[in-house]
This record gives sequence, C-alpha cells and structure tokens, in this order.
Amino acid sequence: MLLTRKTSSSPAAGAPGLVASLSRGIARAVPTMDRRAFLRRSGLGVGAGLAASQLTLMRKAQAADAAKGAGGERKVEVKRTVCGHCSVGCAIDAVVENGVWVRQEPVFDSPINLGAHCAKGAAVREHGHGEFRLKTPMKLVNGKYERISWDQALEEIGAKMLELRKQSGPDSVFVVGSSKHNNEQAYLLRKWMTLWGSNNCDHQARICHSTTVAGVANTWGYGAMTNSYNDMQNAKAALYIGSNAAEAHPVSMLHLLHAKENGCKVIVTDPRFTRTAAKADEYVRIRSGSDIPFLFGVLYHVFKNGWEDKKYLEDRVYGMDKVRDEVMAKWTPDKVQEACGVDEATCAKVAEIMAKNRPSTIVWCMGQTQHTIGNAMVRASCILQLALGNIGVSGGGANIFRGHDNVQGATDVGPNPDSLPGYYGLAEGAFKHFAATWGVDFEWIKKQYAPGMMTKPGMTVSRWVDGVLEKNELIDQDSNLRGLFFWGHAPNSQTRGLDMKRAMDKLDLLVVVDPFPSATAAMAAMPGRPEDQNPNRAVYLLPAATQFETSGSCTASNRSIQWREQVIEPLWESRTDHMIMYQLAGKLGFANELVKNYKMVKGKGGMDEPETESILREINKCVWTIGYTGQSPERLKAHMRNMNVFDVKTLKAKGGVDKETGYKLDGDYFGLPWPCYGTPEMKHPGSPNLYDTSKHVMDGGGNFRANFGVEREGVSLLAGDGSHSKGADLTTGYPEFDHLLLKKLGWWDELSEDEKKKAEGKNWKTDPTGAIIRVAMKNHGCHPFGNAKARAVVWNFPDPIPQHREALYSTRPDLIAKYPTHDDKKAFWRLPTLYKSVQEKNKDIGKTFPLIMSSGRLVEYEGGGEETRSNPWLAELQQEMFVEINPKAANDRGIRNGEYVWLRTPPMEGVPGFKGIRVKAMVTERVDAETVWLPFHFSGRWGGTDLAQYYPTGAVPVVRGEAVNTATTYGYDSVTMMQETKTTVCQIERAA
Repeated sequence: MLLTRKTSSSPAAGAPGLVASLSRGIARAVPTMDRRAFLRRSGLGVGAGLAASQLTLMRKAQAADAAKGAGGERKVEVKRTVCGHCSVGCAIDAVVENGVWVRQEPVFDSPINLGAHCAKGAAVREHGHGEFRLKTPMKLVNGKYERISWDQALEEIGAKMLELRKQSGPDSVFVVGSSKHNNEQAYLLRKWMTLWGSNNCDHQARICHSTTVAGVANTWGYGAMTNSYNDMQNAKAALYIGSNAAEAHPVSMLHLLHAKENGCKVIVTDPRFTRTAAKADEYVRIRSGSDIPFLFGVLYHVFKNGWEDKKYLEDRVYGMDKVRDEVMAKWTPDKVQEACGVDEATCAKVAEIMAKNRPSTIVWCMGQTQHTIGNAMVRASCILQLALGNIGVSGGGANIFRGHDNVQGATDVGPNPDSLPGYYGLAEGAFKHFAATWGVDFEWIKKQYAPGMMTKPGMTVSRWVDGVLEKNELIDQDSNLRGLFFWGHAPNSQTRGLDMKRAMDKLDLLVVVDPFPSATAAMAAMPGRPEDQNPNRAVYLLPAATQFETSGSCTASNRSIQWREQVIEPLWESRTDHMIMYQLAGKLGFANELVKNYKMVKGKGGMDEPETESILREINKCVWTIGYTGQSPERLKAHMRNMNVFDVKTLKAKGGVDKETGYKLDGDYFGLPWPCYGTPEMKHPGSPNLYDTSKHVMDGGGNFRANFGVEREGVSLLAGDGSHSKGADLTTGYPEFDHLLLKKLGWWDELSEDEKKKAEGKNWKTDPTGAIIRVAMKNHGCHPFGNAKARAVVWNFPDPIPQHREALYSTRPDLIAKYPTHDDKKAFWRLPTLYKSVQEKNKDIGKTFPLIMSSGRLVEYEGGGEETRSNPWLAELQQEMFVEINPKAANDRGIRNGEYVWLRTPPMEGVPGFKGIRVKAMVTERVDAETVWLPFHFSGRWGGTDLAQYYPTGAVPVVRGEAVNTATTYGYDSVTMMQETKTTVCQIERAA
C-alpha cells in the first residue's frame, strides 16, 4: 500500500494552496515510498502495526457520513499543528475532510522533526476521534459517575468555591494547571488564580524540571535549555546523564545521530542501560542518586590535567576557584568510586573525551532532577560545562530536555506558586506591573487575597496532599486545603499515592478538567478508609478539548514557539480550557477583569470565549523579562507557513517572504526562540543559543545575566574587560538597564518624549514601551539584562557549592553517615518538610528493603499515560506494567521472566492488608543486581485490583496497570520541593 494515492489529475487541482503544497511536497519526498519504507525513514520501528491500522481507519473516516461542503462536494483542508506529547515540537499536517480529521502527515519541511515521528506522534490523530474521551460533564453520586449538564456543573462548582472562600479563605482551594495547556491558557490560568486571590497553584514542571529551572537560573540567568536539539549536530562530544532520549524524546535522536555520523563521541551515564545507552560510545553505570560524585569525579581530572578554559573562567565565571579547591580535596578517585561506583580510569576517560572534543554538550532530564538534592545535581552539570567553556558556544550548552509539549511555556508564563508570569516573582511591584497591563486596579487585586498572603509563595503540586492532611497549626496559612482542581494533570505522576488517596477522600471539592477522566476519577470513586471519608465531598469531571480542538502557541524545549491551528471543533460536549476559565470566572465574580483586554469570539455552541491571539498579544505587552514580547501571532504564523526557509542546523531563515502577509523571514530563527526581545516591530530574531558572545544581540547573541548584584565579598560579579557580545558599545561588564543607567550613559534622549514619560522610574523589565530594550540593543548592541559572570558558587542556596547527600531512603547506611541529608524545615512552601528525621529513622531500611527502586519513560506512552493508554494503537504496543529486575536478584527470589511479582515499599507497612503493587517481572541485565526500574505511565490498578468499575462508563483506558507512584516514598528537594522518585527502596517477591 502506498501512503499517497495517485490520480490521473493534478493533486493540486481545485485544492487550497496548502493542500496543493502538501501534495507536491509528499510526492517530491516519497514518490514511490511504500509503508515499510516510510516507517523505516520515520523511525517508527515497532509502530508499523499502528500505522497500518491507522491507514485503515483513514479509509473508514473518508466514507463516514460527514457533512459535505455547500454543494455536496468534499471539503478538504490541511491544518498545521504540533504533536501534543514530548517537548521536541514535531510539526504535523492534519488533513481534515468535511470537519473530520482523516489523515496526518509529519511535516517534512519542519527543521525540528524533518518529517519524522515516534510512535506517539504517529498516533495523535486518534485524539481527534477518541472513543475513550470524557464526553460530558459528570458528578460522582453514590460511588458512580452520573451525567449532568454544563450549567449544573458550573453553577454547583462556582457555589462551592464561594462557600469555601467564605468559610476558609481563597487559599483553601488549590489548582493544579497543565503542561499541556497552550501558552495562552497557561497564562490565563495564572491570571485567573491572581484574580481569585491565591498563589496556591502549580503544574507538572514542579515534579519534572523545577530543580533545573532554579539551579540553572541561579547559575547564569535563565533556567532553560541553552541551545537546541538542532545545534547538537555541531557537538563533538555529548554527555547524557539521567536522560533516555531514545524513548523520552525519540525524534531528538535524529540530530544526535547526525552529529555521531560526523564524529561526535556519545557518553551515556545512567543506573540503567537504556536504549540511548545502546547508541553510546561509552556507557557509565552509576548508583542512583550519585550524580554529583560522578560529575565532580570527572571535574577532578579536568582540573588535574589543566583542561579547564582558564581565560573563559577569568572573564565570565565567578567562584570556580572555590569549586576547584573543594573538588580536588573532597572528590579524589577513591571517594568517587565509593559513592557512585565509577572507577578512576572511567572518570578520566569521560573527562578526556569532553575536554578534547570541544565543543561538548551535556543533556539531562528527570534522572538528575527528581532528588532531594536535584538543585545541586543540575548545578554540578552546569559547573562542569562552565569549567570547559562550553556555555554560550554552538555545539556546547546545557541541553535540558523538557517532558511535555508545553511544559516549558507553562513554566515561563503559567500557574507557578512563587511567581507571576515571566518569573516576575510575587513582590508588590510585580503585581502592579501586571495590574497595569490587565487594566485592573492593584488595590482590588490585593483585597482578593487573604491578608499578608499576596507576596507569599503558595504550596506546590508535590505537596498538596500534605496541605490536606497536615495538622492545621503546622501550616503557614489559615486553612488546610479543602478544594482541588486537577486541570489537565495526572495524579499518578505524583509520589505517595497511598497518602494521596486519603487526601482525596478528605476534600470538600474535587474537580477534574481534562479530555480524559484521568486516574483521579477512579481514585476518587474507589473505596477508601472509613475515617477519611468526607460525606459532604463533591466530585466533578469536566470534559476539556484537546489542543487539536483549539488554536494557540506552545514552546518547545529549545524555547522555539510554534502556533497550532485548530484542527477540528471540540468533540462531544468538550469545551476549550479558556472558555471554561471564562465561564467559571463569571460564577466567581471576575469575568470582566479576566477578559478586559481580549477580543471575544464565538466558540463551541456559539458561546463566547477569549481569542487566543488576543491573549498572546497581552503576553507580548508585559513579559519582557524572558523575551516573550517579540513573538506576535502574526510572526509565529508566518514561521509555521514557511518552515522550508529555516536552516536545519542553525534554525536561521535564509531569505523568504510570507506570501500571505509579505513578512520578511530572513534572519529570523525558527519559532523566535525566547528571549525574543522588544516589541514585534523591533524584529529581534530570537535567541538560538543563549549567552553566545560571538553574535550581536540583534542577531540572537548575548552574555550571562547580571541578576545577582555587581559585587560579592569585594569581588566583581560583572564580566571582565573585553568580554561582551559582538559589536557592543560597552566592552566590559555592566549591570541591567534602567532609566538611571540610560541617563548616565547619555542615551536617554534616544527615547521619544512619550516613551520617556512611561519609562521614567522603570527598568527594562517594567518599561511598558519596550524603549529601554530598543535603545540598549538596537542602538548600542548591549544586552538589557546586563553583562555579568555566571556563578559557580550560588550563595543563596542551601549548598552554595553542590554537595552529595544520600537519599532519604538509602540502602547505604555507611554513606548516610558520611553524606547526611539536610536538617528538617519548619515552614517551607507553607508546610513543614522533613529531611534528617526521616533519614535517621530509616537509615537501616536496606535490611528490609534491599533494592533501589527507580522509574522512567517508555516510548509508547507519555506522562501519567491516561491519554496514550486510551489510544488503541499505542495500547497494543505496550500492554503490561512491569518491573525490570536483574537475573541475580530474580534468581535469588525464585522469579522467572514474565511472572507476576509483588513489589513493596516502606509506606505500605502502614496500610493493613495492602500487599503491594502487582506487576510482571522483566528479567534483564539493563539494571544491576541492586536496582529495579519501572515505567511511570500506568494507572487503573491498585494493590492488585482492577479499577475499571470506578471510571465513568465509556472512558476506561484500554490498558490499565499499577502506578509506580503508589509505591514511592517521602522526599523533596531543598529548594523547589521537587519529589524524589529516582532513588527509593523496595522489596520484591514472586506472586503466588
């Protein structure tokens, strides 16, 4: 079977321009390509059965009784969208016939995915027909979900929220947002929470890369991926540590393998031999949680051999001398091997590869972030790259791969508990900045909050459970949490599932807003402990549209922003998330304030909703800090229509004029990767590689951010003389720009009189005109955030120089004694947080639970898995939850491959009758004899029991399995409250 049907007439005859273009492009790219060849080219591999089934469905969809065009003719449209799974940002052309999504093609012109898909990407069309979706609003009544109307749902939820507010204040409600919301929805939800009057909101980034954002931002300025997937083609060496990109970010491997073809040396460091490790030149197995000893063991040899970039360190880095002294004294080869299991020769070899093959890059993911010392681990990676001079260099960088399609964007502008959009923080000045943009009175906003709570960070998604269960006198807010929204978030992605079930039962209000009911629906409906039941609890399920049923922008891991066209109308009774926000705001009394600046358009059923382009334009007017201001809807749409003009390695447009608008694309970087500074009219091209001094700031160049003062203990924190971005008028270090600095430099008169009035008393982040940015960058080649040194020593963190500390649950009491964890904290993100007391109590836990338990991703599924396990074509590929166990460990327990086992962890000791989680054993040498590994995408089974009966009728996932996070233990990062999932302990026995 051919993928493209050949006809005697021209494929473009009578077709819209994009359809014709697509037809010509496919004919040119795959003129005689059969299905097997296409799968091979696209890297689908085991997805072949999926694609064949999908092609069969396409024929069925074409034959369906869909509404015809005005004259009964077939109306065929092609809508360009972006895959809704990981953060690579693969573009898709969706073919829609008479309103029905009948076919999809990867975009061969996309500089990011180059016409490739993984299994998940190849199956996204199913979401446009998902038979297992949540179809109508529902309410839990006597243990069963019953259909209700939208009017009833909104009325009852609104009334319950107002009741909770009156009784316990606005902080009694916690909202978990989504990393699958587009930028506009994520921003609108943070605005929605601000107008409600609480900072108790968070989203998935807290439990995937919050330690990265905090650690990296505090090292050199911005907490994001410095380079791009594409730029990795320029690397001569690459170190993957805690990243299994081959399964978690499959299409990103295209770029690495191109680099490998050109001689790039690939090193993979992981406790498990992954599919990424199978592509490596060097595989290094470390003990889970021992990243710092390994990285500093490598750094030891860099310093010992004088391989550090001395000039770079002198000009651009603060504190590396202190790091060097500590590494050379504390992390000698014997100490490194004791702590992480890697010998001296291996560390020396890794150091030599990274040092002698520069530029070299480093990649990390949740294997490094999800620890109680995750913030320190990521900073150790940063320090290694700084020592080698690899930051701000093409082919180098810290390439941090994010997990969801818009987790980067949701982090940047979404519902964070410690900041308003754009990392502005929670100071009153930040609220005044946004109040002015929104046209809402600041004093009115302040009165929405409980007294003293407006500037206090809220709780985190990782700890909402304790917000419900903790003693009230120990919580740093008036009330315990009583209401909870899961707005596009999987509960099984969070640790301590046993405690979560108890917390769900104690709530007064639980609302799920999602295209799928998620594990929340089943967990809320299944029986719990009688003493935890709240007889007044109300549980609602609201069907949200997918991102293919709306339009909006999403930010890939490399900071490129792409615009999704709406593919189809919202299915069933689903509504877009921003429509639901607007309608709920109406019930809560702040609808007018929420949408004051927006054009209202007709959405599902002719109902009003804010236009997503209008929301993005508001973002453009206020999020100056990270350069979300230059990416207007018009520029983004022009990029999506003209992907072919962007270079695959540099992402830079080579010429090109958008036929629809006349916009000249030449010089832009694809997706205008943030920071894209100034107004859209300034036409900043975006920043492909952060901190790159080899380019002019108006060509995407830059330097490290002056965000930590100008001096520390008599040492300048500003960049050295001669260290500056190309063409800058200031050729030494300088602080961030404000009205005073412009006046001192004599540049103030380059603003218009009107701009002067509005910029007076402002800095580059709060000047509403963007004029301070324009004058600094366009007129003088200077960076608005200043020019400073990166920090190898972060003095405001618990460990200014990264320290190895053992996990709270460790099998090594000898190392607990040498590398103890932090002291307990009385009030941390509004909650008491335990460290040393837990570790001390469990220091000999390895006698009972001798196996280290870790978790990670599969290529077939994503996140909590409810969406992908409800896709029949993906479900067919991975039908069982399993645990990987080494042959020695399996043989010692009488376990054979494919047999069911019970896995138990310490929290289960406190639950009478709970035998553990029941999973299949995969006996493999991927893991060593001390370690087991499980995927984290499963839910729908609980302690051996199938929960199918507790889902809404018709919305039961195809594949159900035990959630690994039913088994995970207590433990949180000392800066961000990241959960510790990668290093805990368990015991396994054969199931009878």
